Parts: sequence; structure tokens; C-alpha cells
Amino acid sequence: MEYNLADLFESVVDVVPDREALVHIDHPGTGAERRLTYAELDAAANRLAHHLLGAGLRPGEHLGLHLYNGVEYVQTVLACLKARIVPVNVNYRYMEEELVYLYRDADLAALVFDAEFTDRVAAALPRTEKLRHLVRVGTPPRGAPDTRCTAFTEAVAAGSPERGFGPRSGDDLFIIYTGGTTGMPKGVMWRQEDLFFSGLGGGAPTGEPVKCPEELAERVAAGGEGIAFFPTPPLMHGTSTLTAFIGFNFGQRVVLHSRFVPHEVLRTMEKERVTSVSLVGDAMLRPLIDALSGPLRGVDLSSLFSVSSSGAIMSETVREQFLALVPHVMLLNNFGSSESGFNGTATDDSGPEKGFRLRVNGRTQVVDPATCAPVAPGEVGRIAQRGHVPLGYYNDPVKTAETFFRRGGERWVLLGDMATVDDDGVVTVLGRGSQCINTGGEKVYPEEVEQALKAHPDVYDALVAGVPDPRWGHHVAAVVELRAGARPPSLDDIRHHCRARLAGYKVPRQLVITHRIQRSPSGKADYRWARAVAVEAVEAAEESGSGRGTALTERS
Repeated sequence: MEYNLADLFESVVDVVPDREALVHIDHPGTGAERRLTYAELDAAANRLAHHLLGAGLRPGEHLGLHLYNGVEYVQTVLACLKARIVPVNVNYRYMEEELVYLYRDADLAALVFDAEFTDRVAAALPRTEKLRHLVRVGTPPRGAPDTRCTAFTEAVAAGSPERGFGPRSGDDLFIIYTGGTTGMPKGVMWRQEDLFFSGLGGGAPTGEPVKCPEELAERVAAGGEGIAFFPTPPLMHGTSTLTAFIGFNFGQRVVLHSRFVPHEVLRTMEKERVTSVSLVGDAMLRPLIDALSGPLRGVDLSSLFSVSSSGAIMSETVREQFLALVPHVMLLNNFGSSESGFNGTATDDSGPEKGFRLRVNGRTQVVDPATCAPVAPGEVGRIAQRGHVPLGYYNDPVKTAETFFRRGGERWVLLGDMATVDDDGVVTVLGRGSQCINTGGEKVYPEEVEQALKAHPDVYDALVAGVPDPRWGHHVAAVVELRAGARPPSLDDIRHHCRARLAGYKVPRQLVITHRIQRSPSGKADYRWARAVAVEAVEAAEESGSGRGTALTERS
């Protein structure tokens, strides 16, 4: 037995077959829910795996998951792993051109998709020659084009519930496509053994890595149940899928919603006695605070132990608001990426004053990007991780060479995040180098300014971008969403607020008020959108003669 995710899952199934593994609540309050034990989830995945192999899919070929959260998503990932087919996540917000790019770039041979996306899938198919087998979940809308696909229910009904698969390997691949927030999405190629130890914590509830694959099931058998993991972002983002697998590796229960609806999430946390929730930053935590302060005041969250965020940080202001309502909960700002897995967790003193400070694992360092040698304390470098890291980007040797390297006989990944390290080894993350704003020769990282903006009592959410400026090269622009009922602050108000927290060159020179900040479904920042909004506001101000980048601008 190797460190293969399907082998490991099956070993857990064999020791706790009757334990509840997965709960999917489609429409809370209506009774539309499904509950599967470990044995039932295993059999369901076996059925689909046999269908895929029977349809001609071969080990090593790629299958896309174009799905909302649900049993079918988890079942399909497990089916792929069992059959040695490579699962590939597909962003369900993508439109035709984006889908064509991803389907082609990932060399998809098969696709499992929700019926709601039939029109988009059908439009992309003529330009995706390698995509030959489609499985549709649900009933397509009236008038939807014929995609010559197999119904998911028919596929699983015809497949055997037994295992009967060939041997697997720790070298089998798992591909996670990035969010594409700074360019076109890239497929990160993980060996499953590396993913187990880097993204899934070695599968060890105690924090100690397992010494052999068989030890995982032994720990599950020796331990109890009672932990419920609730990944609230879409499973199409790697963090949520990996959180689900952490739950399975612990032999515990995983709870899912089809979509993130704040009051429904809180009701489910109460009903299912959820202990661990994962989300993405303020964009998901703020709506929960609003519900807890209003219609869901008094909901029973006594079972809740931790709320963790990755992909975006929970700002100091928002953390304080949540803890005032639910003081017994541990809030964890985790740091990681599709390219590195887990790197570390923020210190308690992280915030606008000291920055985003991390206690990192022993495999993470801050290095000089030119030499890949560790930087001295206080010097700026890039975060890198060694050991259990991906093999590279699928179909992109140029980007792979820029990001992945070998040193001292080990594989390394060089992340895009700039940082410093102090004498105690604590890392302060400055922000992504690709988003860094150069204004008058000074470097400004958006995340730091965003934290300061979110501390303003009238600001609900904010993104910061650099806008071309004839004097400074670029100036700092703040795109802000206000709290309900708040009076729009002036640019001077915002600048005065930020000056108490930031150096003068970091203070925004432009303010754009928008009705809603645009983020990905998981809550990640859309900096391309923010930059476009700010540039558009500058152009409008110039045309009206009201001054460049200094006036508050309303934008819907």
C-alpha cells in the first residue's frame, strides 16, 4: 500500500464503514438532504468509477468536474482516484471562451457537469476535440441543446458497487487549477503522496505525520467520532476539496451546502453540531456576522471550535466583531496556495499595525528570488517551500521553470508572495509581487491597505489597486463597498483614517464607492476587476474636468 488517496480512503472505510461520512444539504429547511455512511460513499464512488472505465477512460486521462457542491462532486473525485483517472476542477462561473481554454489546456477526456451548465458546455464542445465522454447531473433546462451525454443516475446505476480495481501509486496525479486572479488559470500537478503530506497534513489528527500508510486507518479505528468539518466555499476551489479529504482522513463527518447562504450556513452549523468551519476571508465571515447580529441572534454555536480561512485573510476588525458574538471560537488565518499546500498560520498579533505575520512550517522559507538562497532577517524575499511540493504546471513548461526548482536534492516551489522574516523565524507577508503597486518608487502591497480600510466603521469590504499616474507612475486606488445605511465618506475622511495606520505613500489617492465588491465564488479578490473600476473612474473624472483620481466616485 502506498500513500495513494483512494487507498487511504478505502482503508478508513474498512475500519468505520457504518460511520456517517457525508451530509449534503441542498435547500436547508426543506428536507432536501442526503446522508451517506463511509460504506455507502465508497460503494457510490465504485459505481461511477466502473462506469468511467467501462466508457473507455484510461488511467492517467483527465476528467473535469463542472459542478456545484454536492454528493456528486465528492463521489466523482473519489471515482477518479479509484480508477486512476486524474480529477480536474472547473470554475462553474466560467463562460464559453474560458471553458474552451480550460477544457483544452487540461486535455479533458471526460466531463461531469451540472445540467444548469448545459448551454455553456454545448457551446464549448466543438472546440474541445479530446473531450469524448460527458456525464450530466440533473435534468437540463427546457430547450437546452443535445450534448449526447450519459445521465449521472444511469451511470451509477449500471456500475458495480464493489471495488475490483488494479493497484495504484503514490505517483498518481491530482490536478488543481488555480483561480486565475492574476492571469489565465494554471493546472498544478500534485503527486498524491505529496498532496497527502502537504495539503492534507499527513492525515494525522494528532499533528504527528503517519509513518506508514496503514497507520492512518489504525488511528481512525482507535479514535472516536464527533468532529464535523464544514467547508463552505465551492469544492471547485482546491481548499474546500482538500478540507473534505482531511475530514475523511480523520474518519469524521463532512457537511456540505450547494451554495453559500449565510443564514442557512448558521442553521446547519447548529443542526449538525459543526465543529470546524472553513471559509475565505471577510467576504464570507462578514455576512455571518450580519446574520448573527440580526435574524440569527441566539443560534446555538456551542459545538463550534474553529473557523479557518485561506485564500484571503480575516481582517482584525472583522475577527473582533465575530469574537464579540461567538467568543469561544478559535479563528485561524491559514496561509497556503494551490502550489504549496499549507504553509503556516497567522500569529495572534497580526493586523494593520504589525502586518500579516505567520508561524510557518519547517519546510517554508523566505528566499532571494534570484538565487533562491534564504534572505537575512528584515530583507524582502519570496516565500518558498521544499519537499512535498507539486511537479509543476500542466502544459506550461515556461511557468513551471519560473516557479519550481531543485536545490540540495529537494524539490522547491517559489510562490508569488513577498515577505520578510524576523530573528524568531516569524514571517511577515507583504503581498503578492504581481499586485504590488510602485508609487513614486515606493512599494505598496494591497492587502496591507485593505486591512486599514476595513477598520473604518463605514467600510464593509475593500480592494486596492494601482492606477497609472503621470506624476507617481501609479497611485493607490481604493474600491470600497459601504455598510448598509452608511453615509458615503469623502476621500479626505478615508485618507485621515488610513494615515493613523499607514505610511503616507500607502494612503489611497483615489476612492471609488461601489455597490458591491466583485470576488470569486470562494471570496478571493478580483484585482483585475478592481483595477478596471478604478481606471474607469479616473477616465470619467478627466472627461468631466473634476480632477484626476481625487474625487469620490459612485459606481454600480
